[in-house]
Amino acid sequence: ADTSARQKLDWKSCPPPSDSEDASTGRAPGDAWECATLHAPLDYGHPKGDSIGIALIRAKATDPDHRIGSLLFNFGGPGGSGITTLPAFAEDYKNLRTRYDLVSFDPRGVGRSDGVRCLGDKDLDAYYAADSTPDDGGERRAFLDRVKKYAAACEKNSGKVLAHVGTSNAARDMDLMRQALGDDKLHYFGISYGTELGGVYAHLFPKKVGRALLDGVVDPTNDPVQSALGQAKGFQLALGNYLRACTASRDNCPTEDQIKRLLDRLDERPVPAAEGRELTQPLASGGIAQSLYSKDYWDYLTEGVEDAENGDGKILLALADSMNGRDKDGAYSSLQASLNAVTCADFKQRYSERDIEGQLGAFRAASPVFGDSMAWSLTQCTGWPASGEWQTPEVSAKGAAPMLVVGNTGDPATPYAGARKMARRLGPGVGVELTYKGEGHGAYNSGNACVKQAVDAYLLDGTVPKNGKVCS
Repeated sequence: ADTSARQKLDWKSCPPPSDSEDASTGRAPGDAWECATLHAPLDYGHPKGDSIGIALIRAKATDPDHRIGSLLFNFGGPGGSGITTLPAFAEDYKNLRTRYDLVSFDPRGVGRSDGVRCLGDKDLDAYYAADSTPDDGGERRAFLDRVKKYAAACEKNSGKVLAHVGTSNAARDMDLMRQALGDDKLHYFGISYGTELGGVYAHLFPKKVGRALLDGVVDPTNDPVQSALGQAKGFQLALGNYLRACTASRDNCPTEDQIKRLLDRLDERPVPAAEGRELTQPLASGGIAQSLYSKDYWDYLTEGVEDAENGDGKILLALADSMNGRDKDGAYSSLQASLNAVTCADFKQRYSERDIEGQLGAFRAASPVFGDSMAWSLTQCTGWPASGEWQTPEVSAKGAAPMLVVGNTGDPATPYAGARKMARRLGPGVGVELTYKGEGHGAYNSGNACVKQAVDAYLLDGTVPKNGKVCS
C-alpha cells in the first residue's frame, strides 16, 4: 500500500459498525458520513516495511464557499473510536461544520484500525468482574496472575502492533492525514487523552499547527503514579460535588459512607444483575466512576446505588459495561485493550506489587472510595510484552500557533490543574488558557454558552481569547 503523503483517499459510504467498535455509541443516521482508509507505515523507523490501515470518517462542510479545511477530532481514551463517536456527537459540532469538514479516525490499534485484541468476550466478563482491590496474599497472587494472563493474551492476539501503537506514532499518522486531506496546517479538536496527542503533535510538528483546541486536559508533567493519584482526587472531588448537589435537590441520596459500605459488601457478596450476571465490587466501582463523567448520569447513580443496596445491580452494571466498552449483546469493543496498549507503549514505568503497597496510603488518602482500585490499576503495564517510550510526554511547541487549552474545575478524569501545566509546557504564546467553572469531563460539550462562544470564535474566526479567561 502507498504510505506516502501523496496517497489518494478513497471516500465511500460507511460500513455498519463492527463488533470491535463501541457499538453502544451507534452510527448517526443520515448520508452525510463517508469513510476511507489511510495507509501508514507500521514502524516509522522502517517506512518501507509493513503498513497499517487507519480508518477515517468525515462529513463535509455545509458552507463550502467559506471552508477553512478539515477539523480533526480525537475523543480520547486512549482507545476511543472516532469513527463511532464523531457521528454520535455531531449535533454538538454543527456550527463548526459550516466551515470545516469534520473528520475523525480510529487511531492505530483502535477499532477499525487493527484494534488491539486480548481476551475474548466471555473471558472479559470474568476479568472485569474479578476482584481488583486484593486484601491479602492469596487475593494479590490471583490479581497479579490475571494481569499476567491478560498481557500474554494481548501478545498472542495483537503482538504485531503492540510496539507501534504509542502516541508519537498516532501524531505522525495525523500529520500524514493532514497531507492526504490536502491541508497546509492541522486544525484539531482534542478531548481528554486527545489533548496529550495534540500536545505531542505540536511538539513534533510545531510549524504545522493550525487552530487547535485541547479540552479536558491531561497533565503532561505527570508520570503514571501522579496521573492515577490525580484521577483518584478528581473522582473523589466529583463524587463530593454530586453528593452535595443531590442532597440539595432530593431525599433518597446516598452518603459517601453508604457508598463505601456498599462496595465493601459487594467485595464479599455480589448482587444479581441483568442476564444472570452479578454486580461485583469492581463493576460497581466502575459504574459509579462512569456516572461522574457527566451530570446527565447523576440521577442514574442515585437510583443505581439505592437499587444495589436492595439487591438489584442492573443500573450500576449497565454503567460499568459502558465504561468497559461492552454492548448489550455481550460484545466488547477494543476500547480498554487499546487503552492498555497505548499507555504501555507510551510510558516506560512498570510497577511491582511492592511499589503498589508503598502507594496505597497516599491513594486511600486521596480517595476513600476509589483509592485502592486506582492504586492497583497501576499494574496494567507490569509484564507487558512491549516497552514504553518516555517517562512523561514531551509537548513543548516553540514556534507553534496559539493553541486554546480549556480546563474544567470539576473534571474528575483530567483534573483542572492539568490545563495550566499543559499551557505552560506548550510554551509562552502557544498555550492559551480558558477556565470553565463546571462539572463533568470536558467543557465544550457541557452546553455552557460562554465556552462554546469562545471556542467557536477561535476555531471559526481565529479569534484567540484573552489568556486566563473564565466561563462559569
